[in-house]
Order: sequence, then structure tokens, then C-alpha cells
Amino acid sequence: MPGSRTGRPPVQRAVRRRPDPPRPPSDNAVRRLYTRVQRAWDRPLTAYYLILGGSLLITVLGLVMVYSASQIKALQMSLPGSYFFRKQLLAAAIGTGLLFAASRMPVKLHRALAYPILAGAVFLMALVQVPGIGVAVNGNQNWIALGGSFQIQPSELGKLALVLWGADLIARKQDKRLLTQWKHMLVPLVPVAFMLLGLIMLGGDMGTAIVMSAILFGLLWLAGAPTRLFVGVLSFAGVIGVFLIKSSENRMARLQCLGATEPQAGPVDCWQAVHGIYALASGGIFGSGLGASVEKWGQLPEAHTDFIFAVTGEELGLAGTLSVLALFAALGYAGIRVAGRTEDPFVRYAAGGVTTWITAQAVINIGAVLGLLPIAGVPLPLFSYGGSALLPTMFAIGLLIAFARDEPAARAALSARQPRFGRKRAGGAGSGREPRRWNTMRRRASAARSSGER
Repeated sequence: MPGSRTGRPPVQRAVRRRPDPPRPPSDNAVRRLYTRVQRAWDRPLTAYYLILGGSLLITVLGLVMVYSASQIKALQMSLPGSYFFRKQLLAAAIGTGLLFAASRMPVKLHRALAYPILAGAVFLMALVQVPGIGVAVNGNQNWIALGGSFQIQPSELGKLALVLWGADLIARKQDKRLLTQWKHMLVPLVPVAFMLLGLIMLGGDMGTAIVMSAILFGLLWLAGAPTRLFVGVLSFAGVIGVFLIKSSENRMARLQCLGATEPQAGPVDCWQAVHGIYALASGGIFGSGLGASVEKWGQLPEAHTDFIFAVTGEELGLAGTLSVLALFAALGYAGIRVAGRTEDPFVRYAAGGVTTWITAQAVINIGAVLGLLPIAGVPLPLFSYGGSALLPTMFAIGLLIAFARDEPAARAALSARQPRFGRKRAGGAGSGREPRRWNTMRRRASAARSSGER
């Protein structure tokens, strides 16, 4: 072994390593923020909060916009400026009660209500066609007058009936393992749905029929219908839809207004579609201000119902419309999450049906306002004026809340909630009774973690 001149082994010098370049602090901050958001997103009560908070925010914002968009219409009719707002506020109050009741009902009671709601919806929808009882509004006879200025639209109740009854029917057939046969997949779901569609089309309401068809296809998709069976039903419905559109001059005129940017001369002037675009274009980023819309002064028909999204874009701008879209997206995601995480077939189908209903109707309404889809005459769920549409929709939201609360992990998290300062059982060291232990969230959560929390 070679050595140095002194006979000692050579001293190995430590090699200095260059320190790693410091990571930018923004990277760590973004990563921490992403981790926090992901943890919050995966919590058991995320869907519950999204459904409850999103639906209430949409309803409250809708009340504000109904008041703003309907003032001029009410004054033109020699009514108080808050006339439509007060009626919508009353409907929202009743709907809140229905939402709370539905959110507290057990799943068995929801299934028990399916057949009575379906029978009531069919009876009322047939009653619309009786002369002297049914009322025509904007060319569609799908209303029943209750006296005074109050009317109901039974076809809105038909959407809820199809969701509940269809979910219960498919769930019972799945329990008996009958969904592998195509006849059990289609019968009697498709015939009953077509019966409801026929009653709706007798009144000429094509928009509601499209939403009902979307609910039917959503239920078939969730039930696992084969692709060829699904495509066959979709093709049959498409052929009927094309025939109904070509047989009506009004519906053909609505198709011709797709993408129109200026009013046209002739029988098809596209006035409503064009002025809806004008309202959105004049809003800019942050809008002209709440109540400062110009189009609602008689230029834009149905400003507080079908085209309330256009008035929202004009007064609140792009920021307001994107906020509404974000709320509907959050509501749709939460509904899909509830349907995907449950093990109860009825809950899966009912949650999927409600989510399809609200999402499809919102897409049809907003697409018509943007000029991307024909004007179908359907309101924006929870947002547009109309108690007949608001009440069943809020009951359906209550269903989603009940299903979100019924998840095992969500039940454990909700049961762990206790007041910050609890009460101790009376008695001290000399009373012979043990003091009550503090019922903390950590103790309950650890005890419930074995019940399948995800």
C-alpha cells in the first residue's frame, strides 16, 4: 500500500458538493394549495355541501335576477314592479320546505312516493287537454288555471315522476337480475315514457319533451343498456323528433335562427335570438350593473323566464354568467359523485336521473341564449321565473341531498358533529357516578372509520 513520505496513509479530502439550486417558493405554494384542494375535494361531505350550497346560491341569485328582469314587464302590465318577484319568492319559500322535507325522507319513502306521483302527473297532464280546464300560453296548451293569476304546468311534475318511477322500476329489476334481457330493460319503462311524451306533445311543448327524452336516455345508460339497444331507442326518438320539427312551421323557424346576429325581414325575423346575443355582447366583463339592462325594456321577449341568462350577462357581465355556469357544473359533478359512490341501485338511478334532468335542461336553455341551439322554451332550472318548474326541481334537489347524506362516510361525518362546548353529567368525585366523557369528533370519527368510509 503506497504511503506518504512520513509513512502515514494519505488523508482523503472530502469533496464539496454543490448545493442544489433552491426551488422557487411559488412551486411549493402551488403544490400545497393543490394538496389542500384535493383533500377538501375528497372529503365525505363534499357532495353534500356542493348540492346544498350550489342549489341555494342559484336560487338566491335567480330571485335577484327575476326581480331585476321582470320589473319593466310588470309595469307594462299595470302591475307593481315587484309582482313577479313576490310570486317567485313565495314559490321559493314553498320549494325550500319541499327541499327540506325530501332531504329528511328515508329512501324507502321516496320509493313509495314514485307510483302516486306518476299517477298524479298522468292525471293532470291528461286534464290539460280537457276543454275549459287546460290553458294555452305562447301557443302551447300545457297549463291548468288554479284561479286568479296562479297556474300550474303538470309536465314539470312529469319529469320528477319519470325519475322516481323509472329508478324504482330499474332497481327492482336489477335485484331480480332481469336487466340482462332487453325486453325487461325496455318494458314498461319506454312505453310509459312515450306515453308521457305523447301527453306533452299534445300540448305542443317540444322543449319539455326533449328534457324528458334526456331523462329516459340517462336512465337507460345508467341501467347498462347495450349500445345497439341504446342507439336503436335513440334513433327511433330522433326520427320522431325530426318529423315533429318538420311538421311545425314555428319549430322550423327556430332552426333557421341558429347563429343569427341580425334581425331578418320576413316571417322568420329571429328577433328574440338576436336580442339575446345583443344583451350578452353589451355586458362586457363585469356588466352594466344590476338593474341597468336595456334589452329588458321591451326589446327582449321573455326576459325573466327563458332568456333570463341573457339579462344576467348584460347586467353582471361575463363574470356573472361564468359564476352561474360554475354553480351548475358543481351541482352536476356532485350529482354524478353521489350516483357513482352509492351501492343502492335506486339511489344510483334516481341521482343520475335528477342530474341528467337539471344538466340537460340547463344546457338547452343556455345553448339557446348563446345561439348554439334552437329556442326550446324551457326555463333555466332554479333560476328562471316560474313556480311550476321551481317546486319539482327543489324537491329533486332534496332527493340529492338525502342521497348525499345517506353515504356511510357522510353519515359518520355528520354524526360526529357536536357543539364545541358539551355538557357533562352531573356529579363529581364523591357522587359515585362517573363524569360523562367528552363526545369529541376524533373519537367518533375513529369509531366510524371501520364502517367503509372513503
